[in-house]
Amino acid sequence: MPDIDADHDARPPAGHGRFGLMGWMLVAALGYFAVARAGLLVLAFADLPRDAITLAGIFAIGTVYDLAFYAYALLPVALYTVLVPDRWWYSRANRYWVQGCVFVTLYGLGFIVAAEFLFWDEFQARFNFIAVDYLVYRREVTDNIVESYPAALILIGILIVTAVIYRMLAPHIERSLHPAHIKAARGSLRLAMLAGALAAPTLAYVGLDQELHDFSANTFANELARNGPYQFIAAFRNNELDYAEFYTRLPDARSSALMKGEVEEAVVSGEASAIYDIRRFIDNPGTPTPRNIMLVMVESLSADYLGSFGNRAGLTPFLDELAGQSLQFTNFFATGTRTVRGLEAVTLSIPPTPGQSIVKRLGRETGLWSLGNVLREQGYDTRFIYGGNGYFDNMTAFFSGTGYAVIDQAGMPKEKSGFSNAWGVADEGLYAVALDAADQAHAAGRPFFFHLMTTSNHRPYTYPDGRIDIPSGSGREGAVKYTDWALRHLFETARAKPWFNDTLFVVVADHCAGSAGKVALPLERYRIPLIIYGKDVAPARIDTVASQIDVAPTLLALLHLDYASAFFGKDILAEPPGAGRALISTYQSLGLYRPGLLSILSPNRRLEQQRNPESAAPAVARPAVPDAEFERAIAYYQGASYVYDHGLNRWPADKRLAGH
Repeated sequence: MPDIDADHDARPPAGHGRFGLMGWMLVAALGYFAVARAGLLVLAFADLPRDAITLAGIFAIGTVYDLAFYAYALLPVALYTVLVPDRWWYSRANRYWVQGCVFVTLYGLGFIVAAEFLFWDEFQARFNFIAVDYLVYRREVTDNIVESYPAALILIGILIVTAVIYRMLAPHIERSLHPAHIKAARGSLRLAMLAGALAAPTLAYVGLDQELHDFSANTFANELARNGPYQFIAAFRNNELDYAEFYTRLPDARSSALMKGEVEEAVVSGEASAIYDIRRFIDNPGTPTPRNIMLVMVESLSADYLGSFGNRAGLTPFLDELAGQSLQFTNFFATGTRTVRGLEAVTLSIPPTPGQSIVKRLGRETGLWSLGNVLREQGYDTRFIYGGNGYFDNMTAFFSGTGYAVIDQAGMPKEKSGFSNAWGVADEGLYAVALDAADQAHAAGRPFFFHLMTTSNHRPYTYPDGRIDIPSGSGREGAVKYTDWALRHLFETARAKPWFNDTLFVVVADHCAGSAGKVALPLERYRIPLIIYGKDVAPARIDTVASQIDVAPTLLALLHLDYASAFFGKDILAEPPGAGRALISTYQSLGLYRPGLLSILSPNRRLEQQRNPESAAPAVARPAVPDAEFERAIAYYQGASYVYDHGLNRWPADKRLAGH
């Protein structure tokens, strides 16, 4: 039986009783969250409106979310505090237990604040889907943090701050453990506290949604009005959003007709009249030319790093030279802000559906109509070659189930892969492995399609020494310049290969280095390079607006291959001037961009339109009903969700199409 401490003289004076502990922990939590919000506000201040209403809204609305998170987090603590008997509560063992829990909680709050600053440094956002992914892939993330930041010093600093704050709270904690308050912990007060502990999270769940923090047209203000841990839990719950439930809809017949009109090519399947069915046969003009394709998807290569897009830092001399010898697409946009979105778009040629990328929808991510499946049916050796470990972001499962053989870091010979960091092998090692695989395919008499995914242009930005004039690990500029060096090395090595003249080389980014901006879907944060080089491909500058879903149809057109298709994308080179469009998104906001206008669909059936989105300060409007441009956007996204949910882009190809 636990002993009640009988040393009354050593006890602190009477205070608030056992329930006072919850109040002091609330004060501590609100203090931590306020410090985090104020610190992040300082970092984002240059991008925020300076009016008092916005600044007040950030803290007022933010406090509401802070309280909501506290209501959820407090529930197990409140139940323990209310339900344990007095004899145990005032025992020495419970005293040590409570003191330890308080210290660990304070340390955890400090850790969250530090994590929020590190997360903001990279993504200019509070915790979101990316943070959920980072929790799942702990090894890569932990290694990345250790290699990128002084992790030991940060943890020690959190410990010191925790000790100071704990010392300030210690007298109040002791009062809550004082047996003089046994009577105060009984009867109606306990029932009232129990009712409050249950009612608070229920009220937060029923009465609070994700709309309250979207109080401003400035996205940085909206981010600061959030609570990081609360957003983390919300992102964990909402990894896939039902389009029909959350977004503005059109009648299916109208949406389907608009979608088919956007895709344009005649639908010739046996179910041509079926709603949303865009399965069809593409008859590309010319004699089929089964050339090899080496598609290099470069991590985080924003267009504005390239000299050909106006950068004057000299980071990409090779890519700038290559662009002048290639098809260079100057108005090309990523569909999303994560690698998996870029992989999804290029591989499946489908608009981004709300929530998590299809690549990561376990159990529903394979057996889909893909560029790999189309080319494999044409006799190609199709492989996905990734510099990291393929279990990350579910890449191995997705690609191996969608027409590709997979080579990842685990399967690379050490003598070939060489230098590596938290995220994988350096780009030059990835290219060495890909070149060997190309040699093998050529020796076997098969054309190859290799989709390469790099890792070097990612924090901690480390790479082999002696390659460029910027020291390894010094920042993004060095990583970009090394990326360019490694691509030059790839091309110089490949030029000596017997298959070089029969190969299309494609360089495209997965997404930009940063996606944050003052408005939802800041257009320039989605502009990425697309360069297609081939020995007999005439260099040209292509200004048509397009996005990653258009890569597959464009490449197949360059090969003059006829094929069965369920792709949403178009051959960019066949588009008439001014006819282009780009689909861009976050996991919730879905946009359709045409020059001068960006129409955005958001949950809770919200509509937003940016006029002149190419400018730094586009005009933002929020119409109540969709106009014709919104209807086109709805058709794309409502249609894509229907196609995916109903298996209209499942592989294998319809035999009636294949034999067309």
